[in-house]
Amino acid sequence: MVIGLVIDSFDALNNGTTCSARRFVENLRAAGHTVRVLTAGAPGLDKFALPVWNVPIVSRFATPQGITFAKVVPETIREFLTGLDVVHFYLPFPLARAVEPMAREMKIPCLAAFHVQAENVTYNIGLGKVDLAAKIVYRFLYRYFYKRFDDIHCPTQFIANELKANGYKAKLHVISNGVDAVFQPAPPIAHENIRVLMIGRLSPEKRQDLIIEAAKRSKYRDRIQLMFAGQGPCLEKYKKMAKGLLHEPSFNFYSTEELIKLIHSTDIYIHASDVEIEAIACMEAFSCGLVPIISNAPKSATPHFAIDDRSLFKLGDVDDLVRKMDYWIEHPEERMEMGKRYAALGEEYRVKRSVQKMVDVYKSLKAR
Repeated sequence: MVIGLVIDSFDALNNGTTCSARRFVENLRAAGHTVRVLTAGAPGLDKFALPVWNVPIVSRFATPQGITFAKVVPETIREFLTGLDVVHFYLPFPLARAVEPMAREMKIPCLAAFHVQAENVTYNIGLGKVDLAAKIVYRFLYRYFYKRFDDIHCPTQFIANELKANGYKAKLHVISNGVDAVFQPAPPIAHENIRVLMIGRLSPEKRQDLIIEAAKRSKYRDRIQLMFAGQGPCLEKYKKMAKGLLHEPSFNFYSTEELIKLIHSTDIYIHASDVEIEAIACMEAFSCGLVPIISNAPKSATPHFAIDDRSLFKLGDVDDLVRKMDYWIEHPEERMEMGKRYAALGEEYRVKRSVQKMVDVYKSLKAR
């Protein structure tokens, strides 16, 4: 098949949606499909590059999150669309809204993906706890973009349920974004202290602040080394919060190869986020055999991955997080055995499986 992907940002590696899109493209191509990408940034293989659009005010908040916007260039878009079997829209931004009617005019089947949870928006404008604000965002996204589609890709059943609850009428295709095959268990890499890891954007909804506070309250605080893999607007805030810890936390961005090495040199993984459509980062960690401790947040799909309650802590409850973290520190043999079970769980979410399911959806759209 000749598949078109519309996504404003395809180059930034500090954005989970972009990383998932790149992984999907690589695996689709490996399976023999031709994949074209319409995006802002530099040209590349089957990459139709558009100029970056700096949106007043909005870009100031979006850029630290790894989000850019693309300018609409009709000539480039028509060239991109010509000969496609299907076009897959990753984000509900102005570029996608402009491309969709052009694709319909050219009789190309269309699929929209839902990767921007309403709470990702509300947390970053200071309204994270306001349910009405999230409902308004869901309705806006529906009216602005998603009402145009009969088919929507949802990475988890959780977000499919959220869309149904907010009046979305399309057929919802629940397919995980998938974990790359390179995330595998391996002999642990020797290290000092007790390493506690979280992977993810340093933004308000991810709640790295809970992990920093939990490290301070832990009975093992003088042995804990916090490792944060990610970038984002809360970096300076978290550095200030961490003052007083014996071992200064590490805040870094890692390539895939470096991240795998980091995971293999870590003891415990914590995913503290209040909001999460899928949490590929958590899946990558437990696919490598790390035992996760996950917030039981109702606006997150991630609690679904917990094998038992030892891997769950109460939403926003630092003391409960401390209890779970200290338990796994004190029971290394149990941690190793559970790590094997989590690694086996990771096999169920391999990206190759997801790609085949998505190709089946593409074929069904083309056959209509």
